[in-house]
Amino acid sequence: MNKDSSKLLLDAYFEQRKLTSHNLESFNVFVEKSLQKIIDENKYIVPDILPNDVTELKIRMGKIWIETPSIKEADGTKRMITPTEARIRNITYEAPLMLELTVIKDDVEEESKQVCIGGLPIMVKSKYCCLNGLTEDELINVGEDPHDQGGYFIINGTERIIIVVEDLAPNKILVEKSTAKKGMIAKVFSDDGQYKILHNVYREKDGIISMNFSRVKEVPAFGMLKALGFFEDQDILKILDLPEEYMGEIYVNLLKISDLKNENDSFDLVGKKMGITYNSAIRIERAEEIIDKSLFPHIGHSKDSRILKAYYLASMIRKVILSAHGKLSSDDKDHYKNKRLKLCKEMMESLFRSNFRMFIGDMKYNFERLVKKGKMPLINSITRGKLLTSMIKRSLATGQWVGGRQGVSQHLERNNYYGTLAHLRRVASLLTSQRENFKARDLHPSHYGRLCVNETPDGPNVGLRKNLAIMAEISIENSDDEEIMNKMVEFGLKRFEQ
Repeated sequence: MNKDSSKLLLDAYFEQRKLTSHNLESFNVFVEKSLQKIIDENKYIVPDILPNDVTELKIRMGKIWIETPSIKEADGTKRMITPTEARIRNITYEAPLMLELTVIKDDVEEESKQVCIGGLPIMVKSKYCCLNGLTEDELINVGEDPHDQGGYFIINGTERIIIVVEDLAPNKILVEKSTAKKGMIAKVFSDDGQYKILHNVYREKDGIISMNFSRVKEVPAFGMLKALGFFEDQDILKILDLPEEYMGEIYVNLLKISDLKNENDSFDLVGKKMGITYNSAIRIERAEEIIDKSLFPHIGHSKDSRILKAYYLASMIRKVILSAHGKLSSDDKDHYKNKRLKLCKEMMESLFRSNFRMFIGDMKYNFERLVKKGKMPLINSITRGKLLTSMIKRSLATGQWVGGRQGVSQHLERNNYYGTLAHLRRVASLLTSQRENFKARDLHPSHYGRLCVNETPDGPNVGLRKNLAIMAEISIENSDDEEIMNKMVEFGLKRFEQ
């Protein structure tokens, strides 16, 4: 390919793709899909205190959407606002967030109400920004730089960006040597959006395999398989699918749990490992609850998911046994196939989910408070939109995020145009700069084409603060699982039948 052709292709690429496309597309997906997903997770509000003439009441939350970015003036008028005006007046560039609420009283649905539950900060140049689709001349007319690529928020007149966060891949089994147990350990961060729980399956030098997750400590892994429905030894051998040379190790683990006579004994063992020493019935109940809720939550939360969880646990056991015998090599945590980049969608989703639950609690409290005064509350009177707005704005303005993370949101650098673009494409590691973490800071061959090999700060943050390569793109998570499953079936794979 000659020089002219290369220039033509590069020009065409940068005309169609912005350097901030990953941020813009991620925010669009957050508004289009993530908001409704969070609403569906919290479908109903059920007050504990009801009016005297009502026996059952609940509030159903339906469709959620955002309107055009606007501002409400002191005289009560409402009009559209542009990013330039937000900067000049030191206000937030946001759009009203609308939610459909329906009161169901004694199984009778009342008319649905459309309520503004707050304001959502809008990313500049996203699909929901008033600048989207404007020509260069139109951008100049509204006071905007036509070469500004967007990808940031305006909070109280200050431009703020959400940094791309680098983290280990969730729901992926990684095996490594354990220094504490002097054996092999398989780790997986099970993440379903609501919960992120570390699961460890470790093999000690004597071949005994145990697992930890949530509040369950050092439970025999084969005992967990029995609790998940594979109570017969031959069934466990079948799902492990290991060569005969490993039968001795398997029998040692089966011998360790030979006193488990029935399914309740397996649950009772899990309850004991949770530290519950009283009442066997309570131990069994709590064990079933934590298995359904906290064991591999990305697979499911119902009893029907137990068999799938058993297969997943069996794959972890199989991998840790083969690795201990040198048949599989340890996983490289620093390889980029084992990393994931969390974009605006993931960070805003965790923030909105946490704050929305607090907002629901506030709605419930306001409803019950008015009922105690002998009033039948109206929907509009129990929703405080400023509460949700203030919580989201506070995190974006300070960088203090859910889970105690700091620096997720940063003030956008405007020293020069290239510095601004570099900041918009920055990647930050969750590792602290105080620790050495030599391997995590090193340049890795898998960074080629993904991360810039030169752009990293000097000092404590060297290797922990990176930048995307100039033509690197980040694929956005696709939530249409059924569509993907249908494609896989077309390619010859078979669906799992329980």
